Amino acid sequence: MSARRARKGPGGALRETGNALGRRRFFCILSPTLIICGKHVGVRLCAVSVDLDEIPNYTQIHGLGTLEGPGATAVYDVAVGRLRTMARDAGLPLTLFAVASDLRRASAAQALRDAYAEGHELSNHSLDHRYELTRLTRHEIAQQIGGGADLIAAATGVRPTGFRAPGYTITDTVFDVLADLGVAYDSSVFPCPAYFAAKTAAIGLIALRGRTSRSVVDTPAVLTAPTRPYRAGSPYWNRASAKRRGAGVLELPIQVTRGARLPFIGTTVTMWGPAVARSLARMCVGEPLVNLELHGIDVLDASDGLEALRPYQRDVNVTHESKLESLHAVYTLLRNSGYAFVTMAEAAEAFARTA
Repeated sequence: MSARRARKGPGGALRETGNALGRRRFFCILSPTLIICGKHVGVRLCAVSVDLDEIPNYTQIHGLGTLEGPGATAVYDVAVGRLRTMARDAGLPLTLFAVASDLRRASAAQALRDAYAEGHELSNHSLDHRYELTRLTRHEIAQQIGGGADLIAAATGVRPTGFRAPGYTITDTVFDVLADLGVAYDSSVFPCPAYFAAKTAAIGLIALRGRTSRSVVDTPAVLTAPTRPYRAGSPYWNRASAKRRGAGVLELPIQVTRGARLPFIGTTVTMWGPAVARSLARMCVGEPLVNLELHGIDVLDASDGLEALRPYQRDVNVTHESKLESLHAVYTLLRNSGYAFVTMAEAAEAFARTA
């Protein structure tokens, strides 16, 4: 490795740096599990990602008016800093899924540049976070995905290789566009019955109260999708044919527990304290990849300018200190269970040949 400069990143990862595109390629991890020459050999991986949906997205979900004041930009102004501190203290890398239009604000773009310099991955959460992405024309979908990647690259100097759709809602057309654009991986499929039921009920309840939610429900067929990394076939909730191994976009599904497929995401991990968080984590141990997806709001609370969301967004009533304690409990349990922490791009590289 003498021809390359290298440094340790979060989680003890030794990362190559300094190529023309500013990208970092996974090389090795110093952990109880074995990783050789950039290849994961019999290792359990955990990727922690964060969707940086700014607070106006939540007012849209609940059919509320525009949020004014500093709370409107609390994700980039407050949460990103807390997430970086959390990751540094826990010794792990994050994958930050950015809504590209938010990066038109100079301070938001700088926050991501700083995060990337610390070893975190930057990924694409679309141009404008349009909840109705799957209802747009193919051309509009391409603009949201390709345009998002272009703007993230322009704002940060880093071109993202992955994608996550707003609201975990995706279609075959979106997968076709991802393939056309050469996206390395997607992480949008959420095969979780409990989440699907709760989301459907919440949208209906909002309508009964005379408001309109921007949120969109996926097809129930998504509940039959694989829970482990797979190459998306057609329809996307099916695995690509074995005869076409390597074909299809690599999908890294949002994490559910083993058996009951309970949601193992930021909301469920941070809502009820460390004991519940650890219980959910134990129900995921044994999976080859634990894909823990958070949102920026998962490290915020009402005191961060979100008082107006208290009646609608229950998790803002939990202090951010309590949320961080729950997350730390999860990281500790998974690390003690033999998991190595990697970025989403590194996880995709590990599963690309076998999915």
